[in-house]
Amino acid sequence: MKYADGQRVLAGDVVSINGRYHGVVVAAIDDKSYLPGGEGWEYLGTGAMIDTDFGGLVHYPEYDAELVLVRRAS
Repeated sequence: MKYADGQRVLAGDVVSINGRYHGVVVAAIDDKSYLPGGEGWEYLGTGAMIDTDFGGLVHYPEYDAELVLVRRAS
């Protein structure tokens, strides 16, 4: 899965969602990139699991133009 600018979504990324919410990527399933404990979401097959500030864990199964990379994990 990629952001609109072509960069890959990776675990630990901080993202902006719809310009008003934020989240942290827990699992970037396509790239098998996970924060500790995030491997359990691999069964979803594709996309990213994001821990959002508006609704907890949300699965984004495919590209979503509303997801914007704010910063990479340190």
